[in-house]
Order: sequence, then C-alpha cells, then structure tokens
Amino acid sequence: MEKQKVTVIGSGPAGLTAALYAARANLTPLVIRGIQPGGLIATTSEVENYPGFPDAINGFDLADKMEKQAARFGTHFLDGIVEKVELGERPFKLHIDNGTIVETETLIISTGASPRKLGVPGELELANRGVSYCAVCDGFFFRDKTLVVVGGGNSALDESLFLTRYAKEVHVIHRRDQLRADPVLIERAQNNPKIKFIWDTVVTKIEGTVKVEGVGLQNVKTGEESTFAADGVFPYIGHIPNTWLFKDQIDLDENGYIVSPGRARTNIPGVFVAGDVEDHVYRQAITAAGSGCMAAMEASWFLDQIEHEQTSLAQW
Repeated sequence: MEKQKVTVIGSGPAGLTAALYAARANLTPLVIRGIQPGGLIATTSEVENYPGFPDAINGFDLADKMEKQAARFGTHFLDGIVEKVELGERPFKLHIDNGTIVETETLIISTGASPRKLGVPGELELANRGVSYCAVCDGFFFRDKTLVVVGGGNSALDESLFLTRYAKEVHVIHRRDQLRADPVLIERAQNNPKIKFIWDTVVTKIEGTVKVEGVGLQNVKTGEESTFAADGVFPYIGHIPNTWLFKDQIDLDENGYIVSPGRARTNIPGVFVAGDVEDHVYRQAITAAGSGCMAAMEASWFLDQIEHEQTSLAQW
C-alpha cells in the first residue's frame, strides 16, 4: 500500500500543473496517469493559444514538457486506472487496476472529459474500423480517403484541418447553418480547398460491414434523408465529464460535472478539483492549468492547517 500526501488523478494540463505546484511545495505528489496520458491535449495536432509558444506546439509535446517539468521537482507517476475510491474518511483510499491501493491525505481530481458519442447504429460496431475520435492518432491511415467530421466547434475544425494532410477531402457535417468555432479556425477551414460543409444535417447511422463505407444523413429542416459515401467518420460533438468514479460521493451537477463552491474545493474537505471535469464553460488548456495551480495550492494549505491543528493539540 502506498501512502501519499497529495495524489492527482489525471495527467492533462490540470493534473500536471497541480503536480508541478505540489512538487515545488515539497509534497512529492503522485500522478496516476489514467487511460489517456497527457489528457486530450496530447491528441491535438497543433496548440496555438497556449502562452509561450508563438509558433504553436504539438499537443503531445506540450503534455510531455509539462510532465518532465513536474518530474524535475519530485513528482512521481503511476501508470494505471483508478477503479474505486473511498472518500468517507482521511486518508482517502484509491484502488488501482493493477491491485495497488493508494492512501492519500489529499486528492486532486483532474480526470477531464471524454468525447461524446453520436449514439447511432454502426458507431460502436465500426469503432477503430473507420470510426475514430482522434485525428492525430488515426489520420495517417486515411491517406487519399474521403472523410466525415461531425461537429461545428473548435475541435471539429482543428481536426478537420489536420486531416487534410492525408485525406482527399473532408466533409464537415453540422446540425446548424453556422459554425461555433473561433473566427481564425473558421477562416482557415473555409479557405481550405479540401474541406466542404454539409449544413443543417445530422448523422443517423454509420454504414459498413468490416469497415466504414458511408453515413446516413438527415436534414433537420426538411427531414430529407440521404446516404453519403465515406471511408472514415470523426465525431467532435462535445464531451462527457469522467466522473462516474465519484458518483454518490462527490456533488455532481445534472450533467455530471463536479460541483465546486470555489477555490478548487469540493463538498469533501481535502478533495480538490481541476480542469474540464469541473469546467464546462471555458474548457481550455490554459484555464485547466490555472485551476490545477489553484487545486495544488489549496491542498498545500489544507495540509498545513491539519499539521498546525495536530501540533497545537499535542502541545496542549
């Protein structure tokens, strides 16, 4: 059984920044990397809005630099997935899928959010056979192919632009008649000859036997249905917070995000939250990193307060 002062679940910008600050406070934090080391930022082709990188930086490289910086000050890492948490009393207990049990005085939750599924026939059956949620991971396999990207936000356009490096053409399917992305991304996508748009339309099914062969479409205004031939489908329609682990122990809102009264705190003293697992408004790497800093500082102050109380009681 491992015993820690500070344990961080999740290794995206929020978790790694929390680890950096906790390590610099001489708390030798443990980071449990989870199912996606580096977080979703590690799957992004180019990050252009993180301060300090005027020429942009690959998302994987950014996450790698953050991890190395945290490690430099004493952070240690555990590759594993937390399967169960016991938050009824301190020290909290975390059960890892490799059989390890971690006892920790404070906990920082930075488990992030996962891509939302389309929920249509064929999506599950053809996952990894033409259906992908990571253009950076799988774009290479679609050289000279026709691809569909579903969504109209920053992620949809960013990944569409990345896919044009390989694909013959990329068709962005959006349920509305205008995009929700940043103007600079919209301009780039609209000026890219490989990117085309299908407006006011939703995907009703993904067709294919051993691999994706096309998608079923429906116009939301006219109700007209059609079939569109494609070799791959990349859904980017939002995210679902990774909070199933904490259900019935930590306060969650109606959408599953952790509720914080402020200062990165949760309803359980000693448990703190950072990043997209709580933030459903901004959802940026820089805001996640900022919240990770807050969570680590709060954890440090919490431990100081506990130590002070114990010292005072012993002296009395």
